[in-house]
Formats: sequence, C-alpha cells, structure tokens
Amino acid sequence: MLRRAFKLDAAVKAARVYVTSLGLYELHLNGQRVGDGVLTPGWTSYNNRLQYQTYDVAGLLREGENALGAMLGDGWYRGWLGFEGNRNTYGDRLALLLQLHITYTDGRTEVIASDGYWHATPGPIRMSDIYNGETYDARLELPGWTAAGYDDRAWQNVRRLDHGKEMLVAQNGPFVKRQEELKPLQIIHTPAGETVFDFGQNMVGWVRLKVQGPAGATITLRHAEVLDQQGNFYTTNLRAAKQTVQYTLKGGGTETYEPRFTFMGFQFVAVEGWPGEPTLDSLTGVVVHSDIPSTGAFECSNPMINQLQHNIVWGQKGNFVDVPTDCPQRDERLGWTGDAQVFIRTACFNRNVAGFFTKWLADLAAEQYPNGGVPMVIPDPMRNSPMGRMGGGGSSAWADAATICPWTIYLCYGDTRILERQYDSMASWVNYMAGQAGDKYLWTTGFHFGDWLDFRGQGEMNAAPITDKDLIATAFFAYSTSLLQRPHRYWARGMMP
Repeated sequence: MLRRAFKLDAAVKAARVYVTSLGLYELHLNGQRVGDGVLTPGWTSYNNRLQYQTYDVAGLLREGENALGAMLGDGWYRGWLGFEGNRNTYGDRLALLLQLHITYTDGRTEVIASDGYWHATPGPIRMSDIYNGETYDARLELPGWTAAGYDDRAWQNVRRLDHGKEMLVAQNGPFVKRQEELKPLQIIHTPAGETVFDFGQNMVGWVRLKVQGPAGATITLRHAEVLDQQGNFYTTNLRAAKQTVQYTLKGGGTETYEPRFTFMGFQFVAVEGWPGEPTLDSLTGVVVHSDIPSTGAFECSNPMINQLQHNIVWGQKGNFVDVPTDCPQRDERLGWTGDAQVFIRTACFNRNVAGFFTKWLADLAAEQYPNGGVPMVIPDPMRNSPMGRMGGGGSSAWADAATICPWTIYLCYGDTRILERQYDSMASWVNYMAGQAGDKYLWTTGFHFGDWLDFRGQGEMNAAPITDKDLIATAFFAYSTSLLQRPHRYWARGMMP
C-alpha cells in the first residue's frame, strides 16, 4: 500500500490524475475509489507499451488536507504467467507512476506526483496472483489509510525506481469492469464430503463473500468449472493454477470481501472453514470482463442451437478480459493469435470489440519480429522460452491474425484507421510469408500448428491433424496476401482517405 498526503491552499476548478503501474493498481483519493475499472493498467507488451489511465477527480478534492492511496498487486507483470512455470516475466519490482494535475479557481496550477514524499507499508493482501488467487487477512486492515489526517508515521519511505517512460501510451481500449452478478442456484454436498456452491453458469470473475465469525477464522474458496463423474470437485484441468481465495476474518460483525488482483474461471466454488453453515446468500458471483457492449443477438426455434449461442456469448465474455485469450481458468490464459483470428468475426457480431482489438493489435505490431514473423501469443511472455522460439513466430493461421483481424474490424465497423495503423504490420507479415514461400509461392518450410483441433488420430487424447500443413500454410499465404491487396483497390477507387 502506498500513500501521499498533500495540502491545497485554494478551491479547485479542475483536476485530472494520470496513473499507471508496474503490476496492477487500485487508486483512492480522500477515502474514495478512483474509477470503476479493475485489473488496471491492463496487460500489454509492457516493454513496448505501458498504458496509463486518466481520471477526472476534481469532485474528490477539497481545500486543505488531502490524501492519495494506492494498492499494488503482482498481476501479469511479475506473477506466474504461462504454462512453463515462469514469473517475474517483465520485472521483479512493483511501482506506481502518477501525476495529479490541479487547476485552482484563481488560475494557478499545481502537480502532485509519485515522488519521494510517498510512504509504503504491507497491507492485508498477503498474496495475489492471476492464476493462484488471493490471500487476504482482514485483521491487518488499516481503516482510513486513504483519507486525509491518517497517521502514517510508522510507514516506510518509498524507494524510487529508475524506469524509462518512452513506452507510456494512453489507454485506447475499454476498461475491464464488474459487469453483472450471479447468485448461486444450490449448495451441493459431494460424495467426498465437500461443500460446493453451484452458480449454474460457467463464468469468469470472482465471488464476493458475506460472513460473520470469530477473528482468525480462515475461509478457503476453491474454484472449478465442473464436477467429475462421481459428483466431486474437479480441478485437474487447471494444471498448476490454484484458483484459490483465502480470507481470514477480523471478527466483530458482518464482513464482506472480494478479490482485487485476480480472476477465476468457474461454475462451482468449494467452501472450507466457514464459521457455521453457509447459505445461498453467503456468496455472490461477480462477472468480470472488458467493457464490450452487446451489439448482436441470435435466437431460433431449436433450443440446442440457442444453447450453443448462449455458450458462445459466455465464452467470449470469459475470454475477453483485456486480452483475447484461449481459456480463463488454467495456468495459461494467453492471447493466442490463432484463437483470436478465427473468432473475431463472431466477436464483432456479438459485441462492440473495435476498441478491444485496436488495443490488442497495437501489441501485436509491437511484438512482431524484425523479420515480420508474429509470435504465437500476444502479448508474448514466452518470447525467450523454447516454446516461444518454436517456429520463429511464423505459424500460418496463427500469425495471420496480423492481417485477418485488422481487416475484419474494418469490415464490421467501417473505420479505416485500423488499416492505417496496422498496415506496416500487415505488410511485414505478408513479406515474411513471401520469403518463406520463395519463387514457387508454395510455403513448405517451417513450423505450423496445422489443423490444431482435428479430432482424428490414434485416440481421443492423441488427435493428429491429417490435413497437409503445406496446404494450410500456402492457403493462408494466399488469403493474407489478398487481404493486403484489398485496401489498395479501395484507395484506388477513392473510397478511403
């Protein structure tokens, strides 16, 4: 936790705060939370693009004593990331960067910044991690720590971090926000003796708990998508991800809590250590995803097709948490380029994703190799790993997200700016493929995932793509090349600026 007290000597006319962090942040001013976004500043190619957010805070300031407070969590920056057992991918120190610009009614201006006047202390969050969840000890809370007048003399002085600013960019995608709440449908007592809440819907986010009990009692919440064939809690598909929240009570009345710096993919929550017997009112599911408003709907007379569409919509919500990911629950949750390009047209039908993909495609361009190859995941935490180096970032169908995604966004929204911004990236990828294909224009070299979801093979756990990978690679080479040509045709006809 970080805190900065300051004094204003006149009435405030206008004020904006610009803020970002290494790690995740939650900002408070005079005891009030600033903004309603979560998991800020989001996940980008941190070494190339670090987003900052801007908030109008004039209404939270007052003449006299004021105070800023921020909480930091590991997030994607230095938490566990990827399925190779790595952490500290981008750095090993958390940091806050902030400027509060104030204009007084008399015309004077002042800037409060992230300088040496801040103080720091550990807080009640003992652990936070994207994959593993959050551990919170309410006995360590410091009431009023973000308000003016709080005594922070026992806190430590902050350490200043020498870090470049050239990668700072204004946020150009939607915030991740709390979108809706779900109540559990039933409480199940499994054959193994577990107490499990069933929310009736595979969702992404977290649960808010409401509990009363003695100080020191610890509640453990484990999250899973399914029960096994015997009806017991099943977490094998999570691999190393724990998806576990632990809350230690402070005692003395009803307590409510929800995590800040993690999210889970789940339908079922196993509860251990609850004081007394939990009820259906004890937990509330909080659905979290990027703020992508619904724009399309589909319904027909066939209930199975309607259920399929329902699943598609919820799958999109769960995998659009700032980055278009492959899964929201296990130790992966990466922005696989193949998944993004194959789903983007459906994504545009269901929801407004123009800003969402504009942000992600800027990271794709930033992560692109000098030879035009595109990493298999964006952002790319595996860049220096054996898996990341496999194929040199040039698998057909996956890397073709560089051309297919900008073109699809243009088709669906009619905004040529996405093509202008991504054109160099698109051309670099096509040139990479041309170099691989050679004079015969047949791409028969390099690594390719191929028809990754082909179910045929020696067994259900040994699926082996049968379609020739050279055919797939050459087909995508031809398709991406045709997309790159199309803007030229439109420009020639005077249809684009």
